[in-house]
Amino acid sequence: MRSSTAAAPRQRAPEAVVWTALVIVYVVWGSTYLAIRVMVETVPPLLGAGARFLLAGALMWAFLRAKNGRARVTVSARELVSTATVGTAMLLGGNGLVNVAEQDVPSGLAALIVSSVPLWVVVWRSLARERASRATLIGVVAGFAGVAILVLPGGEATGAGYGGSLLIVLASALWATGSFFSVKLTMPSDAFVATAYEMLFGGAAALIAGVARGEATSIDFGAFSGTSIAAFFYLVVAGSLVAFTAYVWLLHHAPISKVATYAYVNPVVAVGLGALVLAEPLTPAIVAGAVVIVGAVAFTVRHESLPADADEGVISDEPVIAGARGPERRLGG
Repeated sequence: MRSSTAAAPRQRAPEAVVWTALVIVYVVWGSTYLAIRVMVETVPPLLGAGARFLLAGALMWAFLRAKNGRARVTVSARELVSTATVGTAMLLGGNGLVNVAEQDVPSGLAALIVSSVPLWVVVWRSLARERASRATLIGVVAGFAGVAILVLPGGEATGAGYGGSLLIVLASALWATGSFFSVKLTMPSDAFVATAYEMLFGGAAALIAGVARGEATSIDFGAFSGTSIAAFFYLVVAGSLVAFTAYVWLLHHAPISKVATYAYVNPVVAVGLGALVLAEPLTPAIVAGAVVIVGAVAFTVRHESLPADADEGVISDEPVIAGARGPERRLGG
């Protein structure tokens, strides 16, 4: 990925500060699945996702505009089209579908299926005839076997039916599609500017989809619970703004192999929080699938990101986790 964020040299930072930023990314992004599950208890899923990203995108755009002037947020028409395409794929097709599915699917299970996104990115790279090592392909096959362990049993084995689980599989594939094309299309070079426009366009698309789905006709603001409203604002502030800022800072100050650990730590955090806070079941199928998927993703991400550390001054152009340009670069958040 070639962007101002990806090209900037890493600056040394105290190890304690680096780990503080990592913990923020681990905990906040890992907790967004729980927050989504709580939000959609009373808030319509697509309208909630759309409002969340529109608000977060507007806040980020306004901050950048106020801090650095209009030039900072001025982009070309081609870049606008690219951010709209990527934002729609990732935030409507990806995050929006996760919101819909989490009305019925436990948050921990959703996070585990979503953790397959890096594997889908490898699939896209292979379809584009980009060479992937044998070790990477082995990791991808193992990871999808773990997804099958989670999706195929259904019912009491996982606490979710086939429909919701398959919807999250589709969401993961769509998020990976947006991530893959974000490094192929002409995008704003500034990661924060790209993110702001992706959230604005993706949020608008989710709102339109929510209206088309009929969510607006049955909306009852008085029925929104206090916990759902709190979860909504947590997703806006912590998930979409604070953790993303910590993530981009890490890309400038820490090796990519260390930053990439969020890809397999987040689902573990999500499963733990789902079990502790919402008493979500940890069935043998979920535990088995978690071990296989997290292990496969850890192996694949580690294998793909290690070469980047050979040159501590440059972030890998195309790490398997689809880099730093766009909203959070992962699905649940």
